[in-house]
Amino acid sequence: MEILVLLSLLPIFILFIIHIQKTKSTRRTSSIPPGPKPLPIIGNLHQLNTSSPHQSLWQLSKHYGPLMSLHLGYVPTLVVSSSNMAKQVLQTHDLKFASRPSFLGLRKLSYNGLDLGFSPYSPYWREMKKICVLHLFSSQNVNSFRPIRENEVAQLIKKLSQYCDDEKGVNLSEILMSFTNRLICRIAFGKKYGCDYEEEVELGSGERRSRLQVLLNEAQALLAEFYFSDHFPLLGWVDRLRGTLSRLDKTFKELDLIYQRVIDDHLEQKTKEEEVVDIIDIFLKMKNDHSLSFDLTLDHIKAVLMNIFIAGTDTSSAIVVWAMTALMNNPRVMEKVQAEIRNLYKDKDFINEDDIEKLPYLKSVIKETLRLFPPSPLLLPRETIESCNIEGYEIQPKTLVYVNAWAIARDPENWKDPEEFYPERFFMNSSVDFKGKNFELIPFGSGRRMCPAMNMGVVTIELSLANLIHSFDWKLPCGFDKEKVLDTQVKPGITMHKKIDLYLVPRKWKWTQ
Repeated sequence: MEILVLLSLLPIFILFIIHIQKTKSTRRTSSIPPGPKPLPIIGNLHQLNTSSPHQSLWQLSKHYGPLMSLHLGYVPTLVVSSSNMAKQVLQTHDLKFASRPSFLGLRKLSYNGLDLGFSPYSPYWREMKKICVLHLFSSQNVNSFRPIRENEVAQLIKKLSQYCDDEKGVNLSEILMSFTNRLICRIAFGKKYGCDYEEEVELGSGERRSRLQVLLNEAQALLAEFYFSDHFPLLGWVDRLRGTLSRLDKTFKELDLIYQRVIDDHLEQKTKEEEVVDIIDIFLKMKNDHSLSFDLTLDHIKAVLMNIFIAGTDTSSAIVVWAMTALMNNPRVMEKVQAEIRNLYKDKDFINEDDIEKLPYLKSVIKETLRLFPPSPLLLPRETIESCNIEGYEIQPKTLVYVNAWAIARDPENWKDPEEFYPERFFMNSSVDFKGKNFELIPFGSGRRMCPAMNMGVVTIELSLANLIHSFDWKLPCGFDKEKVLDTQVKPGITMHKKIDLYLVPRKWKWTQ
């Protein structure tokens, strides 16, 4: 019995010895940024709130500074929490910070890093980015998808009209998730997919939700899940005991079935000699004619589908939900943005994309939403490729890097009354934008690894929010607690979703002279 106990403690003892040696080595060889003293073995993991890590890192940075060192287990980590330091990392030394960590959840769901978002920086990533930008995310393509966007938003408004004056309210979070899923699938794949996942399932709380949203929420959570194998290589077996590996495998297989269905459908179309109309057809054509510098497989295509399906569906819906939450919490702003739209377009049934260009206050509302509720508060994690000196501190290769976009956007050195939802601030400083040049507002990142689908996402947000505001007046469902419904707590995951779904009652608005 004693031997078994000693054997079970042996990995921990070995980890402790490695930790001591690494700590001594680090102190001898480099000058690292300040940070809280790590504990043996676990490092600073105990100081992170797993549901809102951006907030706990923000609190730590107030004490240790905008360039802060941590150890998450055995992973050396750098946290960036100011616009000046973000500019150093994302612009001045962008290439040295351009890779991605090979974490278990990211690796599994991205087919071992074959995608665009989580792939390490390499010639493969550069070639894949060129393909996606050229055939899906270019300005010309974004404009060409306008009829699809306007049709799907019109269908969204029609669906919501069925719930008018229903005092029980409508789950706007779920309806918007379904809307963005249909939209992105039509844009990227040519058809609607995921219909088999639209039926509702019963959750433990008695709440019902579509299978698709449950699957996407689980994928998001697993992308941000803590895995022992990432931070304690000798304790990877704990992930299996905790059940996280089985959850990861199950979610991967379900998503893989959806991707395979998309590919099979396009292969059938090819037998009918239909013309190339979307990015999957383009990838399949490249696979057959060997026009790339690497052998393109179905896993490469599925990995890109993962980016489109999860990121494209998830972020746009999350931002619109946050915008509606903020507007419901700030009636003055809601009244002002509704007046801008309704006074200009009066009894017009639908606000189209040309109309939005004449709505500066609406655009400011969206900027302010992106400031307070960035879709990925820590952006996607980066990893250093080579050593780099910033402000006299030596950042070593293979350092995990988090840029706290959420904290930067609430920095009182950049923003007056940073916690207040005040869109007018963008009229006073209209030059500040979210396109990666102004580092006090970087909800989509900046530099080489900036979100390539930003323009497509923003136009979807503008169009859907404008029509939600124009078509309906909104109120809370009867008997619902305002503080609970409009609470701003977040779910765990890379994308920042509202923890409690947003239920509202739409009331059809009509112009009266």
